[in-house]
Amino acid sequence: MESIAVSRAQAGAAPADEPLGAPALAVSVRGLQRRYGSRVVIDALDLDIRKGEFVALLGESGCGKTTLLRALAGLDRPDAGQIRAPQRPSVVFQEPRLLPWATLWENVALGHETTIGRHGAARALAEVGLAGRDDDWPRNLSGGQAQRVALARALLSDPALLLLDEPFAALDALTRIKMHGLVKELVALHQPGVLIVTHAVDEALTLADQILVMRDGRIAASFRPHDHARELRPVLLEALGVRSH
Repeated sequence: MESIAVSRAQAGAAPADEPLGAPALAVSVRGLQRRYGSRVVIDALDLDIRKGEFVALLGESGCGKTTLLRALAGLDRPDAGQIRAPQRPSVVFQEPRLLPWATLWENVALGHETTIGRHGAARALAEVGLAGRDDDWPRNLSGGQAQRVALARALLSDPALLLLDEPFAALDALTRIKMHGLVKELVALHQPGVLIVTHAVDEALTLADQILVMRDGRIAASFRPHDHARELRPVLLEALGVRSH
């Protein structure tokens, strides 16, 4: 396990209080801090995500969610703290970020052309429901289909950690529901640890094993939905500063 930001730390033995047989960590964050001038955006934040665990991160705009995700992705360098991960994560952004001049399989295999090749890319496209579309072009895709290609590309290398930055925010309600089902299937198949940044409480309740609420650069609350999503919804809304009457 290597550090992907701030300091380079090698993985040691599991903590003494960690249950035997617990899934391996996809990422471990300790004491993370990020400042922009005098403003502290992330403040001494700790976070563990295990392989196969789906974590949703909620919070008001400006609370530090995107800054945290960028730090985990290696796109932003924090000022202090430690991020330890077995490999660099894969990221799916709100925009699919497909190359318009490349076919779908070329988009999926980007950076892995010699190791994965067309066959591996075709298999990944089939996993996301786009079998037989290898030679198609991004311009022929709907928004949901383009995000399927982005997911295929992100999961091609079986990452230990998958970061999702509001990937369904621009989709219509029906397409979003379908994408939720697809993502759950893909996570069950590939078993990455997942962190999704979202503003949608219902999305977090649908997808996540654990929901974290971020406030003032720290994790202010943690919830595990299980079978109590309906009861948890107003609690989450209140934690986010929304009071129902």
